[in-house]
Amino acid sequence: MTESSAGGGSAKEPGDRGRTSIADGVVEKIAGLAAREVVGVHAMGSGSGLSRTFGAVRDRVPGGGKASVSRGVKAEVGEVQTALDLEIVVEYGVSIREVARAVRENVISAVERMTGLEVVEVNIAVSDVKLPDEPDEEPETRLQ
Repeated sequence: MTESSAGGGSAKEPGDRGRTSIADGVVEKIAGLAAREVVGVHAMGSGSGLSRTFGAVRDRVPGGGKASVSRGVKAEVGEVQTALDLEIVVEYGVSIREVARAVRENVISAVERMTGLEVVEVNIAVSDVKLPDEPDEEPETRLQ
């Protein structure tokens, strides 16, 4: 016995017709926001205080570079999978292993839920530790 579709139309549902592509930058923003939500992550990106300061200033200038949410995140996005590299600065006193585990879990959950892509790996480089007596490198903006 053979089955035929009523009306002889396409077997695909309307929502399944066509292709969706997701840019690397979209995944980088999602991952950056998810990583920052983890307690113990002080900042994303380069470890040197001077580099973070220049990066923070550059991010506040219109057209000055990548948005700060994706700083410290690099994504490679394929058709169904993605791989991520993150560079983080942790707070002094936290367990780096536990922070890295929590960052991986939060990033994978957010990226897979929002994009439908399978996250095959999240590599984390801890580039610095924020000491309690170090001043915050984020400069105050004078403009209101």
